[in-house]
Amino acid sequence: MKTHPSELLFYHSAGQPIDKQTKAYAKSLAKFVNEIDVVKQRITATQWDSILLKLGLRAKDLLNRAHPDYQKYIAGKNWDDEDWLKILVKYPYLIKSPIALFRNKAILCRTPSDILKLD
Repeated sequence: MKTHPSELLFYHSAGQPIDKQTKAYAKSLAKFVNEIDVVKQRITATQWDSILLKLGLRAKDLLNRAHPDYQKYIAGKNWDDEDWLKILVKYPYLIKSPIALFRNKAILCRTPSDILKLD
């Protein structure tokens, strides 16, 4: 995905309070913030794979394991890497924190101020 050097990609779930706070920090960090609501906009397995490579994380590291749907549909089963990508595509609302990509760096924003580490 080609982006402008001053564009920040912000993957989030609009209904989450931490996401709203983090978005405010994002707008102070970058002139252009491209918001991608992972619940409303479908992210493909290939896109998730690219994001995970930049984060240096595994798909299961992004998921909220305390969520009832995680417990019901995912926990306790053996999944390979491709299955985990399919889970991200099918259950994007299980992502525990927003993700920001800026200037070839990426971060999983566990707290709103984490996004400032991209500067």
